[in-house]
Amino acid sequence: MMKEKGWLKKLKKILFSPVGTIGLFALAMVLLLSSSVGGAQAALTFFSETYTSRIQMYDIGVTLQENGERVSWRDYGSRADGSWQENTGRLLEHMLDREDGQEPLQLGKVYKEELNVRNSGTINQYVRVSIYKYWMIKETDKDGNVVYVKNEKGEDVPSYKKMERTQELSPDLIKLHLLYNGCDGNPDFKNGWLLDEGASTDERTVLYYDKLLYCADEAGEGKPVETELFSDTLSIDGAVADKVEQKVTKEGNYTVIETTYKYDEVLFQIEARVDAVQEHNAEDAAWSAWGRRIHVQDGVLSLAD
Repeated sequence: MMKEKGWLKKLKKILFSPVGTIGLFALAMVLLLSSSVGGAQAALTFFSETYTSRIQMYDIGVTLQENGERVSWRDYGSRADGSWQENTGRLLEHMLDREDGQEPLQLGKVYKEELNVRNSGTINQYVRVSIYKYWMIKETDKDGNVVYVKNEKGEDVPSYKKMERTQELSPDLIKLHLLYNGCDGNPDFKNGWLLDEGASTDERTVLYYDKLLYCADEAGEGKPVETELFSDTLSIDGAVADKVEQKVTKEGNYTVIETTYKYDEVLFQIEARVDAVQEHNAEDAAWSAWGRRIHVQDGVLSLAD
């Protein structure tokens, strides 16, 4: 007699639960607009009040788009009342919230995941994207018991925390295929996205768009309002399921082999963070908000060495 715990059954249960959104949150953040973001406000104080007064923060707006649809945005609503229109959505919602009984996620399968950025403000701007990918594991207390929290329905669900990296479970197993100039070792591939190698790690990738994004009132032929794609597909490497543990016990005349996948209930997380700086004094604004030296000439951004 053989008895085996299937990781797919467990994973499906997790994925359909509220916590099973796998934390795939897209955060569209304009650092120049957020005094709560660490370092952003402090960086601005490096410049004089005359300089900061010229930063038209109220006009900056960015939108993260997934497969052609708005998923997260932060836009200025009205100068009259100083209101904001903002939303932080979920990536992969089209795949994870399946109601047809099908597996929402299969290891090794390649899924469409087309991401790009749109200027949804009222001034021209340059944009940067930071993409993070890592694994999550259930949080436990000092006695080893799983910590539970309330979800939006008032149900008790496990709390997850960022997992310490292991050699067996690296961010490389989360295969979000990123698109940027020269990606995949192809020097002829050009889409306007620049990889900041000095700021990127295997967990974080930082990309800058080298073209000015125009506001809707000024956009037209040769004046883009949105970027090219910076990603096109996503898959989770099947190696996640390679690590198994077996427990053999005797039940009368039967031998019971209980197979447990080591990473049955580990979750993966992807974050895409977007921020922007204005066209006017873009080089100084980028240094202030991003701490990164850039060059801008004839509307084309390049990264300083």
